[in-house]
Amino acid sequence: MKLAKRLQSLMLGASLLMAGMPAWAVVDSQGGPAVRQLNFQQPVTKIAEEIYSLHNLMLVICLAIFVGVFGVMFYSILKHRKSLGHKPATFHESTAVEIAWTVVPFLIVIGMALPATKTVVAMKDTSNADITIKATGMQWKWGYDYLKGEGEGISFLSALSTPREQVVDATKVKSDNYLIEVDNPVVVPVNKKIRIVTTANDVIHGWTIPAFGVKQDAIPGFVRDTWFRAEKTGVYRGQCVELCGKEHAFMPIVVNVVTEDEYKKWVDGKKKESAAQADDPNKTYTVDELKQRGEKVYAANCVACHQANGKGVPGAFPALDGSQNVIGPKGPQIDILLNGKGAMPPWKGVLNDTDIAAVITYTRNSWGNKAKENIVQPAEVLAARK
Repeated sequence: MKLAKRLQSLMLGASLLMAGMPAWAVVDSQGGPAVRQLNFQQPVTKIAEEIYSLHNLMLVICLAIFVGVFGVMFYSILKHRKSLGHKPATFHESTAVEIAWTVVPFLIVIGMALPATKTVVAMKDTSNADITIKATGMQWKWGYDYLKGEGEGISFLSALSTPREQVVDATKVKSDNYLIEVDNPVVVPVNKKIRIVTTANDVIHGWTIPAFGVKQDAIPGFVRDTWFRAEKTGVYRGQCVELCGKEHAFMPIVVNVVTEDEYKKWVDGKKKESAAQADDPNKTYTVDELKQRGEKVYAANCVACHQANGKGVPGAFPALDGSQNVIGPKGPQIDILLNGKGAMPPWKGVLNDTDIAAVITYTRNSWGNKAKENIVQPAEVLAARK
């Protein structure tokens, strides 16, 4: 009776808990994984189609081998068991069997290797690309630079766009793509060969879009490349597939494949946006102006490691609240942000002079910090770069 009452109480508690939780309808992700998906995502490139076909072919071959080997084994066990009066054979070797189980697996491996090699060679052929884009992995976002082709000169950062409280709070209603949506997706035209050059500025990352059949590591100090030619417009999603740190799960990749006309409009709009946002490093700002901008820069780039309250992560990332690097002379702090130190990556290739000056000014005037040198102007950062 006591056990029954306890089980009843537990069931009641679980019911109340579930009643207090929001109900979410699970649907397929646009350009991402599908509900109850058991196989690869629907391919939208020739390479992805070949990978999908190879995958199915290998599974069929392995299944045939499994059925053949275990079928013979179980047949032999059942038909030649001792209870039927069979006696064990006394032979020790068979030249024919030796030749057969050497030649047959060799032919199977060759039959599997030939189509696989053809696809691998095609995957590595990045020549004659219409557009070249550099993807730089960093903890924990991607930086994109359009290096060649239409859109050359466009640069931007792409990070998870889901608000942090929505990610960590189980009671918050979430979108269908809440862990694989970004603020600035990569945009490319349909039916054009896109070369992706990968590298990283801190640890190893991995640039992956399953629907394209693309997976390429981004390694600090090295340049790797891959390519794709999307044959269908739409939104396609992936993630960093290397364990790159504590925010690894929050580093998505989104590529919008659009028509040529839509791509031209996007390029024009992006270039106008970049021109409008260009900062004059010689402009002088007030403390309040820099603090306001610096708070946004900090939230987008620094909060994951140093936390919103500036306390950092003990044993991993240092606190900025009360740090001598922050409340002391500003020169060393400028140098650390530009060139990095320890686990801190260099930001000189990611943030411009005004953003670096703003975030330093923000940290020197936030939390319990009251630095004597409480403002850094963009011109000081520019001078430190030289």
